[in-house]
Parts: sequence; C-alpha cells; structure tokens
Amino acid sequence: MTIDDQGRPEPSPAVGELETLVGFLEFHRATLEWKTRGLTDEQLRRTTAASTMTLGGLLMHVAYVEDAWFGGLSDAPRVAPWSEVDWKTDPDWEWHIVHTMPGADVRAQWNTSVQRSRDALAAALRRADTSDPLGSLSQRGWPNGERPSLRWVLVHMIEEYARHNGHADLLREAIDGQRGE
Repeated sequence: MTIDDQGRPEPSPAVGELETLVGFLEFHRATLEWKTRGLTDEQLRRTTAASTMTLGGLLMHVAYVEDAWFGGLSDAPRVAPWSEVDWKTDPDWEWHIVHTMPGADVRAQWNTSVQRSRDALAAALRRADTSDPLGSLSQRGWPNGERPSLRWVLVHMIEEYARHNGHADLLREAIDGQRGE
C-alpha cells in the first residue's frame, strides 16, 4: 500500500470492486483527518463567510453518518451519543454540539465511529453471500421498507466524504492557509 505525503492510503488501481470501494473510502477518511489535523479547538469551531459550517462540525457529522449507515448493516442499536440526542428539538445536533466540546473529544468520537464502521463492514462481509457480497442487504430498512445493499452503503459513504472534503478544503484554507487536494 502506498501512503501519500499527507498520510493517506492511495487506492490500488487494479483490484476488485470491494477493494476499490474500501480503498476510496479509506482515502477520503484520511483526507478529512488531514484537513482537521493540528487545529486548535477554536480553529475547529471557526466559520467562514456566511456559512455556519465548521471543521469540528464536519467531523461530528461524518461520525454520525458512519454510525448510522454501517450500524444499519446489522441493525445494531443506535449508540451514544446519537441514541441520547433529542433530534426533534435539534435536528442538526452533531453540527451544534462541537461549539461546546473539546476538539480532542470531537476527534475521539470520529475515530470511534470510524472503527465501529470498519468492524461492522468486516462483520457484514463475513455474513454475506459469497457469490455477491456487495449485493447483501442491510438489516435495518428505510421507512418505506427498502434496504440498501452493502455496495450502496459504501458508495454513499464515499460520496459523503468526497462532498464534505470539498467543504474541508475551503474551511481549512480560510483558517490557516493550508491548501492541497
């Protein structure tokens, strides 16, 4: 595995579908970690222009998304802190809580959620149909009864990170001038 100058694992160019999808997801996870690395609590809370988005908020949001999508693979019960939130009172809690959380706690939550997702993916692959493991359906369905495939969850998570890493590029440059792909 090749690691780039920012510490990101480069996805292998000639591997199977599962390895390609996981490779790009790990690359985007590492990109967000890089974009938030070395910042103080105040910098993680800083906004730019008219946006209320912060880098700390991005970390908490993707931590929530990691737990929500990968937790659904086995229909695992929702875990803290997400299970303790009154989402009706504050539907954007994960974005707001970072204004009172130490940055180390925000980073720890993201790391914990990512590890839970890796473990959930490994468990789902062990349970999967060997003829099409990525076609295996999640155990937790949507309100309409549909259940996404493991393939859909991986592609959705890649999209989620790619979109928010674009936000992270802009936010980080505005904070301290750091730029990069």
